[in-house]
Amino acid sequence: MDGWIRSGSEPGPATYGRLRVETDDLAPAHWLTERHPGHGDFGTVAGVAAPGFPAYARVLHPAALDEEPVRWDTVAAARGGRVEALTDWYEVIGARRFYQNAEEYGLPGVWDEHPAEGPTPPGVARALVPVLARHTATPERCWYGLWHGYGRWDWDGIPTFPTPHRDELLLSGTLADSVSPELLDPFAELPDLWWPEDRAWCVGGDVDLVSTYVCGPEALITDLLATPGLEAHRVTASDRVG
Repeated sequence: MDGWIRSGSEPGPATYGRLRVETDDLAPAHWLTERHPGHGDFGTVAGVAAPGFPAYARVLHPAALDEEPVRWDTVAAARGGRVEALTDWYEVIGARRFYQNAEEYGLPGVWDEHPAEGPTPPGVARALVPVLARHTATPERCWYGLWHGYGRWDWDGIPTFPTPHRDELLLSGTLADSVSPELLDPFAELPDLWWPEDRAWCVGGDVDLVSTYVCGPEALITDLLATPGLEAHRVTASDRVG
């Protein structure tokens, strides 16, 4: 049965959905850690994903109406605004930080649920997977970072690797397995970081964000920006994240 499996009280082989939790060798993550000397990329697109790639995109997590996804530009248009590459969700809905005003609970007929904070939502991930698969030679061999602070799971004793924003567990599996944690329960967090064995691209998210960031070759970003079902904008490595 798919799920979170761990034997005994000592760290050992485990799975998170269909992703294997790596407990012995973190070497596959060293390239990522080495690209952040001194964690100087904190608070930037590169700090959430990875520096050194030719092109970057910001993928917005959708809002919802009656549990159906709603694009940010739809919400903005209803208020007479528009969404730019670095527009914050608070700006879209005309709210102060922490949603402390009258529009906190949505706009009738437009949206009634805020975008999901955290790593890539499953619906966005499922739209990303086929795009990413077209731009790597190793879709059957991918690596993932998962923040050890997601509190519903027992990660005690499992080693982590550092990034500018979090300490991450290392997981492995196929690209298609990226969405398998939802087999545990519908609210299980997907990994924060994804990259293939050939390091052709990197996907990054964070528990405090409502966007996912993708970096890779220009062809990938061009493909992603044109993908139906994704609301994405071109950004740069040094752009600040919300």
